[in-house]
Amino acid sequence: MIEFFDREGRPSAFCDDGRAVYHWDGRPAAIIDDDKVFAYSGRFVGWFSDGWISDARGNRLLFEFDAVGGPAKPDRGTRVAKGQRGHKPPVGPRDPVPAPPGPSAAWSETAFAGLV
Repeated sequence: MIEFFDREGRPSAFCDDGRAVYHWDGRPAAIIDDDKVFAYSGRFVGWFSDGWISDARGNRLLFEFDAVGGPAKPDRGTRVAKGQRGHKPPVGPRDPVPAPPGPSAAWSETAFAGLV
C-alpha cells in the first residue's frame, strides 16, 4: 500500500493497487494511469513520479514516504486510521494530457482534494 502525505505531513490519500487513489477517509479520488493522474470525472490532475503526485505544472501535491527530489518533506504527522475504501465510480472521458513539465522543487498552491 502506498500512503500519501500533504505539504503539512498529514496523511491525505492511499493506493492499495498501484492504480486507484483514495482520500484518507476512503472516498475514491483518482486513477493513476502510467505516470498520469486523473480524477474519476476524467479531469487531468497531474503526474505521478518518484513518489510524488504533482499538479499539471509539476508542483508537488502529495508525497509517499520514500519520494525522491522535490521540496523538503515535512515530518509526517500523527497517523490516524484510514477509512474503508468506498465504491469506485465509473471513469469519465479523460481530458487531454499536456506535455510533462520539468521537475519542480515547489509545493503546489492547490490542495490535492481541490483537484479531484
